[in-house]
Amino acid sequence: MENEDKKAPAIGGWLILIAIGIVFTPIKVLILMMTTYSGIFLSEAWGALTTQGSDAYNPLWAPIIIGEMLFNGVIFFAYLYMAYLFFCKKSAFPKWYISVAVLSLIFIVADAFSLKLVIPDEPAFDSDTLKEFLRSLFIVVVWVPYMLISTRVKATFINE
Repeated sequence: MENEDKKAPAIGGWLILIAIGIVFTPIKVLILMMTTYSGIFLSEAWGALTTQGSDAYNPLWAPIIIGEMLFNGVIFFAYLYMAYLFFCKKSAFPKWYISVAVLSLIFIVADAFSLKLVIPDEPAFDSDTLKEFLRSLFIVVVWVPYMLISTRVKATFINE
């Protein structure tokens, strides 16, 4: 009877939307990385951006591109780990979710302003960046409080 009291409920309610995000975000990140970075490295773009004397050269390009790649790689693996935590109903899931959501929002802003240093004539938030910023802001504003106050979250993620 004691084990039955401590059994986590099935994933349901609003957590279904979280599950969809947890499953599809790493796929989206992987596709983004493959299309963006293969275009940079398989073409002459990397050399043009990082070779002194070229028209497109800026010393910030290499650290920005490498930083983006590293961050996206970390996010990809973080989402895979969060999928494990989510579907195993681990108590660490809400903390991981909140941390990744907040860090993603901060990174989008930092990345946008770092690119503004390299391309000052372009807006810091182009349409794609603005879309990602608003998506991340929505997650922080809606889902982070849900993770913090929802009784379903507290009842579901109980496994150590």
